[in-house]
Amino acid sequence: MSLKLEIEGVMLNVVSGYAPQVGCELEEKQRFWSELDEVMESIPTAERVVIGADFNGHVGEGNAGDEEVMGKFGVKERNLEGQMVVDFAKRMDMGVVNTYFQKREEHRVTYKSGGRRTQVDYILCRRGNLKEISDCKVVVGESVARQHRMVVCRMTLMVCKMKTSKREIEKKTKWWKLKKEECCEEFRQKLKQALGGQVVLPDDWETTAEVIRETGRKVLGVSSGRRKEDKETWWRNEEVQDSIQRKRLAKKKWDMDRTEENRQEYKELQRRVKREVSKAKQKAYDELYTRLDTREGENDLYRLARQRDQDGKDVQQVRVIKDRDRRVLTSEESVQRRWKEYFEELMNEENEREKRVEGVNSVEQKVDKIRKDEVRKALKRMKSGKAVGPDDIPVEVWKCLGEAAVEFLTSLFNRVLESERMPEEWRRNVLVPIFKNKGDVQSCSNYRGIKLMSHTMKLWERVVEARLRKVVEICEQQYGFMPRKSTTDAIFALRILMEKYRDGQRELHCVFVDLEKAYDRVPREELWYCMRKSGVAEKYVRVVQDMYERSRTVVRCAVGQTEEFKVEVGLHQGSALRPFLFAIVMNQLSEEVRQESPWTMMFADDIVICSESREPVEENLERWRFALERRGMKVSRSKTEYMCVNEREGSGTVRLQGEEVKKVQEFKYLGSTVQSNGECGKENQHIWNYFYKALNDK
Repeated sequence: MSLKLEIEGVMLNVVSGYAPQVGCELEEKQRFWSELDEVMESIPTAERVVIGADFNGHVGEGNAGDEEVMGKFGVKERNLEGQMVVDFAKRMDMGVVNTYFQKREEHRVTYKSGGRRTQVDYILCRRGNLKEISDCKVVVGESVARQHRMVVCRMTLMVCKMKTSKREIEKKTKWWKLKKEECCEEFRQKLKQALGGQVVLPDDWETTAEVIRETGRKVLGVSSGRRKEDKETWWRNEEVQDSIQRKRLAKKKWDMDRTEENRQEYKELQRRVKREVSKAKQKAYDELYTRLDTREGENDLYRLARQRDQDGKDVQQVRVIKDRDRRVLTSEESVQRRWKEYFEELMNEENEREKRVEGVNSVEQKVDKIRKDEVRKALKRMKSGKAVGPDDIPVEVWKCLGEAAVEFLTSLFNRVLESERMPEEWRRNVLVPIFKNKGDVQSCSNYRGIKLMSHTMKLWERVVEARLRKVVEICEQQYGFMPRKSTTDAIFALRILMEKYRDGQRELHCVFVDLEKAYDRVPREELWYCMRKSGVAEKYVRVVQDMYERSRTVVRCAVGQTEEFKVEVGLHQGSALRPFLFAIVMNQLSEEVRQESPWTMMFADDIVICSESREPVEENLERWRFALERRGMKVSRSKTEYMCVNEREGSGTVRLQGEEVKKVQEFKYLGSTVQSNGECGKENQHIWNYFYKALNDK
């Protein structure tokens, strides 16, 4: 295991390892050293390296003939495994740090078991960096593992003070306080005073937005801008802390003087700590359970769940990342440029497609003004507690202001509808990279971007979406984001189909089609064409076009915000209108290739094609590929999979443009595992595992 640290511009690689034991085969030992060689060769020579490992070998006392890689102060005599450590140090031009410092034997012995006292844990660093090591010893009384003892090395790095931008920490208005009725009432009264005693909000967006933000800061306050760390040891009290400290001192005393009296004292304190920890946990959880019906108890529960989730992840962001050539970038300016470069390319990549020759007649018709009840319904559908957008006005503000907000928003939306121009402030978006918790944490490709948009713009999108749904008729094969349909309907339909063919002992062939970055690769020209072809009034087409014009995005990373860039391909990530716009596009592009449900089912970009034999399903797959790829979408060759229910020998597999589609015995369809034998054993086990985990998560 290796870890790369950036310390004031100095790159430090920390490598941890565990070598095979003395009794293992020589081949296994050689494999370990080969892997460690590969790790060292992958680290640039300009970077510092510290290896801390249980090498299961004795380098021994003295250094005759090996003065360049070790000192004189080892323990006992060298064995074969210790010679391997010395040989590795010579190959990699490293030094065995433990052996350079003259210490009492008690501070050199790293392993104690019964009467055995020896040295098997070592710290190594490059020979050129040995002068930076000021001390290395075993810490008596601190055991990090059974029988092994902690080895501590003190290393001083000469660093140059890095130039950091004097960016201000972003302080956030405490909008969450609006959940309390007293705060909500105070906010309404102060806003009324700021408007000169009037309840009616100003007509223009800029004035209203600024008054709301200023009132929010005064009434609700602002945060420090620093993240509050939640600790998993929240249940600890002073009594537990004192007992743990007494146990540590008793352990240290026993290590220094191995008398039976000291041993009994340590064991008694160890048992006492276990009892007190158990009691403290039980008391804390009992108090939490009794408060679950209150708002404070609910907040505590969410805090614990959030902390448990964070503990399962390594990191969310890092301050240093790698460029295209995998070189580590350390300066804030270069890191910001790399984030901007990565997301600008990713979000503006467009697949090859045929340009449409034929046009489509636009629907020119008068549209009705937006009514208050439409705004109320849209406001009701908006969820509270979401991350606020760049304009710093959450939906909670409009819910707090009630009817005054409805009147203002209705007037504002009608002006936007009439002019086909929304406020410029809504065009700015913030993209936050979130680590996928797999792969290299310093590689931009292992992050997904979460876009934060103006809540008021999302509200505007919901009003437009409700009107579009009344005009556009989506096919019955589309289950995604459709009223009175859900994932359970699509899963149920597929399972029933599979069960019927299993009962009839007939084959059923299914292809699960995956589209590469489906939402982000939709060509804007295709979107406008599909909207017009679906009968959408030209007024609404221009309104949606306005939502995408002059849109600007910045990336908020660990070292600040990047410069703005444009996104000119795909649908807005995080947009409330995005799912229905995608459904319109898929509805038009699949018009000539889809079959009746359940032979064809779509859930947004998840498509399943079924047939009674292999040849028809292969033909249908090719027709789908042609229909989608000629218009800018792309079928993933690596993630599209094929499954045959009740397969007989020799049924083969399907091909896509001459390439075999991966054949599987089970597939996770919309979160539910379907099996080629038509049974539900894997799904039942999956559900039970979740239930068991929740049952024992205390």
